[in-house]
Amino acid sequence: MHKVVSATTNPAKIKAILQAFNEIFGEGSCHIDAVSVESGVPEQPLGNEETRAGARNRVENARLVRPDADFWVAIEAGIDEGSTFSWVVIETREQRGEARSATLPLPAVILERVRAGDALGPVMSHYTGIDEIGRKEGAIGVFTAGKLTRSSVYHQAVILALSPFHNAVYR
Repeated sequence: MHKVVSATTNPAKIKAILQAFNEIFGEGSCHIDAVSVESGVPEQPLGNEETRAGARNRVENARLVRPDADFWVAIEAGIDEGSTFSWVVIETREQRGEARSATLPLPAVILERVRAGDALGPVMSHYTGIDEIGRKEGAIGVFTAGKLTRSSVYHQAVILALSPFHNAVYR
């Protein structure tokens, strides 16, 4: 059984990680240990590089907290060019896999508040009345009428970031 350390305690992110690992390595093939670690970037990362750095920093910090794992996984959500997206970083002792998620264009009224310094989660909670929306369906669930959720979009990116770990051609 793989010991997987999730560099977040966010249920939407943990669900995506667990589902992806079960699909790639088999149902019940992993145990997830969720830890809360710092990203080293602002609460609302802006831009591709800052968001990716946040995910990489979370993996590094998770490795320091739980050094005995088989995999360390981080998902960092950010805003880039008017859209929300995330970076997924997965590491073992030997290698790293990274993938960027799909992007969701955000409405101008939401972007105004984010550009003024508010994080997307609280802005969306205010807009929708859904408490802690970032731990649930997220902006993605709201703006896709539930066809996609924060977790479902993260799931795809985790599957992509896992590619180097089960395909020999990457080694």
